[in-house]
Amino acid sequence: MPRRARVKSESGFYHVIAKGSGGQNLFEGSYDYRAFLELLAKACEKGDVRVLAYCLMSNHVHLLLEDAEGHLGEVMKSVLTGYAQRFNKLGDRVGHVFQQRFKSQPIEDEGYLLRAIRYIHNNPAKASICAAEDYPWSSYREYVGVPVLVDTALALELCGGVEGFVAFSASEDEAGYCFRERTRLSDAEAQQFAARILGDIALTDLKAMERGRRNALLFELKDVGLSISQIQRLTGIGRSVIARAK
Repeated sequence: MPRRARVKSESGFYHVIAKGSGGQNLFEGSYDYRAFLELLAKACEKGDVRVLAYCLMSNHVHLLLEDAEGHLGEVMKSVLTGYAQRFNKLGDRVGHVFQQRFKSQPIEDEGYLLRAIRYIHNNPAKASICAAEDYPWSSYREYVGVPVLVDTALALELCGGVEGFVAFSASEDEAGYCFRERTRLSDAEAQQFAARILGDIALTDLKAMERGRRNALLFELKDVGLSISQIQRLTGIGRSVIARAK
């Protein structure tokens, strides 16, 4: 069976997850974590990809990347292949290190971007390891200290600075961020999903709706998998309005 094509992010932002094959550990010591980050930095610089967040857990990694030029696949192949070769060589191992292909989820608006970063940084706390600020192998400390690998400018600007970022990171995610590999919806499927959210409201009625209510519904449409292009085509609302809706 042919592999399903990845859903392309219209904003360029992706939440990426790579897991150890069979749940195996990917890191045996600090030298492994550092090696992965060095490979990531080099590959992203070469592929013109920005790192906005990361968290390296024992058997999987989370990354928040901006891929404006469409090089995500090349960058991740370089990182994962390079790390797997090093890992096997040092441990005198053979076989797969990572579980098939990496997974990616498009992030299409600023609110969801911040929630994704918070979700990534809070992985150690959810695993009962330690609080986000105490974990050494995530980008949280770059946000509250000196950035090294991560471009912190966008998220800090959206949060109003470091204090706002810390407060947002500690707050509850009432909307319930989750990672899922989204599949591309046909227009017919998009209309079916929209009907569940909008009920008796016609898609074409959103354009004349009060701004707050309209934006809340636009966000829900994006959240269930409709692309910005589909929403624009089905509602007649401009792309920039849809992209900012949260």
